Amino acid sequence: MRWQVPRTIELEYVGGKVVRFFSHTGAVFILLGQTVVALAEIRKRVGLWFDQMLFVGVRSLPLIVITSVFTGGVSAWQAAYQFKGYIPLRYLGTAVGKAIVIELAPVLTALVVAGRVGAAIAAEIGTMKVTEQVDALEAMGISPVSYLVFPRVAASVVMLPVLTVFADFIAIMGAMAVAVFFVGLPGEIFLNGVKLFFHVSDLMSGLVKAAVFGLIISLVGCYHGLSAEGGAEGVGQSTTRAVVWASVLILVSDYVVATLLFSI
Repeated sequence: MRWQVPRTIELEYVGGKVVRFFSHTGAVFILLGQTVVALAEIRKRVGLWFDQMLFVGVRSLPLIVITSVFTGGVSAWQAAYQFKGYIPLRYLGTAVGKAIVIELAPVLTALVVAGRVGAAIAAEIGTMKVTEQVDALEAMGISPVSYLVFPRVAASVVMLPVLTVFADFIAIMGAMAVAVFFVGLPGEIFLNGVKLFFHVSDLMSGLVKAAVFGLIISLVGCYHGLSAEGGAEGVGQSTTRAVVWASVLILVSDYVVATLLFSI
């Protein structure tokens, strides 16, 4: 007879998972509230804020450039393939531009930044936590939220939309290069297609998404960093959880925000 987990143990396991999920969710919202309160000390943290903007934004640009060029290129190639025989290619720029500005650039930029910045935030703060540097800050009367969390959250919320604007432009240029050199569509016709049904609201919706993604990446990274325990192994586990949860929440929030912004 095959061994089976007793029903009571199974229920306790499921119940524990549910309780831990809501416990972590509540803790993240508490951290968010403390971060908002830390806005009152923004003048004291301007230097830290700009340092984090440099780290999150400027140093992420090479990855964003590479990702965006190939995202735009593959979007144009796939759209041209699907249009063949059904839709005139003069609308290629319209379809690709809409997809990039509304969806592809914000989401892929956020996923790339989550892998780079989210992991770095969790590892850095996690190391400080297990080596008791966070406790030392508290002993000196310095709020860890104000000193560590707020600059990273504020920098991510500001810089993700900026990176998304760069990604929009680079991806559209990459798409136009593919359209011109591989599809045989003149660049002027491609750009006219981009402008044909362009709306500022489309661009703004992508930037709103990017700001939400920036909040998620930084907040999740900080939370898992502050929750780290158990030495180097614990820091590694916290870093992994931060990247995984940030990536999942980016995709979930993408649907939620899109539903709110584009509700019929």
